[in-house]
Amino acid sequence: MKIGLVGLGRMGYALALNMKDCGVEVIATNRSLDKVDEIAKEGIKGAYSLKEMVDAFGDERRVIWLMVPSGEPVDAMIEELIPLLNFNDIIIDGGNSYYKDTVARYQRLKAIGLQFLDVGTSGGISGARNGACLMAGGEEEPVKYIEPVLEKISIENGYGYFGAPGSGHYVKMIHNGIEYGMMQAIGEGFDILKASEFDIDFELTSKVWSNGSIIEGLLMRLMHEAFKQDADLSQIVGKVDASGEADWTLLEAVRLKVSAPVITQSLFTRYKSKDDERFSEKAVAALRNQFGGHKVYKA
Repeated sequence: MKIGLVGLGRMGYALALNMKDCGVEVIATNRSLDKVDEIAKEGIKGAYSLKEMVDAFGDERRVIWLMVPSGEPVDAMIEELIPLLNFNDIIIDGGNSYYKDTVARYQRLKAIGLQFLDVGTSGGISGARNGACLMAGGEEEPVKYIEPVLEKISIENGYGYFGAPGSGHYVKMIHNGIEYGMMQAIGEGFDILKASEFDIDFELTSKVWSNGSIIEGLLMRLMHEAFKQDADLSQIVGKVDASGEADWTLLEAVRLKVSAPVITQSLFTRYKSKDDERFSEKAVAALRNQFGGHKVYKA
């Protein structure tokens, strides 16, 4: 089977190499054409336009896998692809799109005879390269058509088909909300260690916790790698981006009236990390000074 891959960022590039290693014929393209040149050196067929990529399928059913940022870039790419595709061709969104956007895109494309699938992709760059975790949603027929590829490029037991259009991105959205909470707990644990009276070796701690402990896993192994590179993280500024998935998870928790305090707090902590002024802390310090005469640190 051929896969036309659009988007050669870090995840898309790694996924293309994974597909190639698994015997999938990949035709790859990217807005910045230097990336096409680069991946062609890896033995993958490069296409210098969407039309060139689509034409490379000949009479075969087209399967176009998008690895582009969520939101407007997905819609823009779909608009460019529509006039190039035939009835029942398949577009896959492998990015972190909001599931309601995914459902709307599915409905629009279904109305003009095209299939649209959502495949949430987890595992980071290493997973994309060596065996991803994939969460698929969409109509059963096109999913079954591409399922051999999904099974090949995923890690063992790391692929699932979750049903109706939007369900793959929905499951990935909740996954990312959980991820926020887990990362926040790890960060807070090391914060306490750092504040303690003990001279704790963070690299050693994360190494030990990565081997046989209840909290071992990919995140802890990545934490260990970070401490190996920077023993006290002195080169890192403590500002953390929130890319949107936890926001959507929180909206779902409110809509469904489900309590999700850990995910909520982890998201708000990321917002707070961007606040250079720390105004709420200033307000609390001022209040403590007013009612109890507690010390206020002046800038």
